[in-house]
Amino acid sequence: MTAPAAERPDLSHQGHPQRWLILGVICLAQLVVLLDNTVLNVAIPSLTSELHASTADVQWMINAYSLVQAGLLLTAGSSADRYGRKKMLMVGLALFGVGSLVAGLAESSGQLIAARAGMGVGGALLLTTTLAVVVQIFDETERVKAIGIWSTVASLGFAAGPLFGGFVLDHFWWGAIFLINIPVALIGLVAVARLVPESKVAQGDRPDLLGALLSTIGMTAAVFAIISGPEHGWGSGRVLLTAFLGIAVLAGFVLWELHIPNPMLDMHFFRNQKFVGAVAGAILVAFGMTGSLFLLTQHLQFVLGYGPLEAGLRTAPMALTVVALNLTGVGARMVRTFGTPAVIAAGMSCLAAGLVAIAVLGGRDGGYGGMLFGLIVMGGGVALAMPAMANAIMSAIPPEKAGVGAGVNGTLAEFGNGL
Repeated sequence: MTAPAAERPDLSHQGHPQRWLILGVICLAQLVVLLDNTVLNVAIPSLTSELHASTADVQWMINAYSLVQAGLLLTAGSSADRYGRKKMLMVGLALFGVGSLVAGLAESSGQLIAARAGMGVGGALLLTTTLAVVVQIFDETERVKAIGIWSTVASLGFAAGPLFGGFVLDHFWWGAIFLINIPVALIGLVAVARLVPESKVAQGDRPDLLGALLSTIGMTAAVFAIISGPEHGWGSGRVLLTAFLGIAVLAGFVLWELHIPNPMLDMHFFRNQKFVGAVAGAILVAFGMTGSLFLLTQHLQFVLGYGPLEAGLRTAPMALTVVALNLTGVGARMVRTFGTPAVIAAGMSCLAAGLVAIAVLGGRDGGYGGMLFGLIVMGGGVALAMPAMANAIMSAIPPEKAGVGAGVNGTLAEFGNGL
């Protein structure tokens, strides 16, 4: 199935003439979304004291965003394919901006949790449409490099969140970490309206409403079970019931998608070994990167006594390594030379080695040298693996399903974050 020419932007063989400027715009929008995945990590002490937030409140402030985002990513991607990627990108920016305003002015834990959930809706639309637009405006010769830059921003957003949050908290009150998103959202809206071409598929197929509902419920329940396990115990009734619900509903989603003529997610994609390998790798990279950053920022503040900005600065080398390697195109050149599987394997090996270095060397007498070495090695692994995996996932999916492909990529990342 291919999208009619009238429904896709008229691109030359070399891609859209303003493709690099468009990439900069959508990367800026993506950055603020991903910063909000980790920016609250360093704000926990401030939220606890100023909003009188309990441990459960803080968990929900963090989890409301990721739960809603994870649950809606596939549906958001499918909506972007059907109703227009540019249109959904603008809707996502608007929702994210409004949610940030409410969060920044929140006067209670409940208000902040609700605002974070609203931001998650906008974030789901933004994460799927940005990658889908990249696939649409770049041809195959430049796509790996463009996805590498996109992945750099994704890594930078996760890794720079603690640094950004620490800087803001050292100079302003905690609400500023949300209010600063508003001008970025406004700039993004204007730039997207002027620069990004519209692209969507034909409206002939009926929307897969039941598939959207099942994927949303299933993913939300599965991620909730994962993030609730450490607090309530993996054997508790709440966790087991939610996990069973998530698995059962996702199984129903798979069966439904296999038996309808126009599925939201074609399960036959999983017959592609490159696609399956990239899927598994995306979960593991998100698990290693996000989990280590969450623990390290808490360790640096609560155990070693650093302030928010100092903690953020000490986790920044990983982000800087990712940026340096991807902006120089190292990952893209290695994919062309050695192939996608070899580059993914090398990146995953570096990520594992970095985690081992932090665990073995980072805690020795509270020294920072071992931690620094591990963060740099992890950054190298992420820089190699993430662009290669994203490109493998998107290459296995037809261009008219680019939004769904981006939804798969984002869903796996959120699943790994939850782990």
